[in-house]
Amino acid sequence: RSQSSACDLSPINSRAMLFGRDRTVEPEVIEEIIEDPTGWMIDNPLAHVFLLHQFSIKFMFMLGYTFYTGTKVFKTYGDKPVSFKFVMMVLACTGGGLITPLFINSMPVIISNDSYAVTILITFSLHHYFPILRDVVDHSNILKVLTTLMYQVTRAYVVVLFTATSGAKIPASLFSFPVFGPIFCGAISGVGGMFMPLSKGLDPIKEGLDFNMITAIIAASAYHIFMSTSLSEGCTDAKDKVHIHIAMLFVAVGLVHALGYVPAPKLAPKKKED
Repeated sequence: RSQSSACDLSPINSRAMLFGRDRTVEPEVIEEIIEDPTGWMIDNPLAHVFLLHQFSIKFMFMLGYTFYTGTKVFKTYGDKPVSFKFVMMVLACTGGGLITPLFINSMPVIISNDSYAVTILITFSLHHYFPILRDVVDHSNILKVLTTLMYQVTRAYVVVLFTATSGAKIPASLFSFPVFGPIFCGAISGVGGMFMPLSKGLDPIKEGLDFNMITAIIAASAYHIFMSTSLSEGCTDAKDKVHIHIAMLFVAVGLVHALGYVPAPKLAPKKKED
């Protein structure tokens, strides 16, 4: 009788099992935590500053960038009218951001980003009304290091930004991804101000490439090839890691030249016109 009752209850138990919750113990799923062995590159205070993720830090570095550029403009065109120097400073600070967007059918940065206009106005006023600041920076290695650092970090940000943007907008042609177009745009964005106004022609490279031009070409090439090929596969936060390497390269080369460890190239004397 016990066997028959057990047989009678088995269909009921099976239906209850189908109707109710399954009380079988499910195996516990343990999520595997993926460790990033190179995460220390961007997980530190210095990287957080150099990547310019926060607007306040970016604005401060843009002030240093425009002041550094304005120093060259006022030293070269110090005897020119104020309007001429202001336009030259705008072109020098945003030259790459004027030329490159035209190639990729985008808006120039001086029009699309008011932050550049504000920082240029502030630093131009400092140069115009307090010219002694240029002498102070020239005689202080600390201030020279700070302005050079801000200039080079901002320039690295611009090169990475326009290389990535042009790589996304330029269609592939011969290869599976556009190769030379984004590199060209990224390099121009880092040194475009040297060719502005365009009436200069190729005068800036008559005596060879400037160190800023060389680093811009290297950075744009390295970033684009790394991010567009299998080299970046499996790399966590690959964009930020390449960005921090480019920023460190720019800062190192810029400081070596700013502090005089590399002698400035001797330019050939200009011939006097009869």
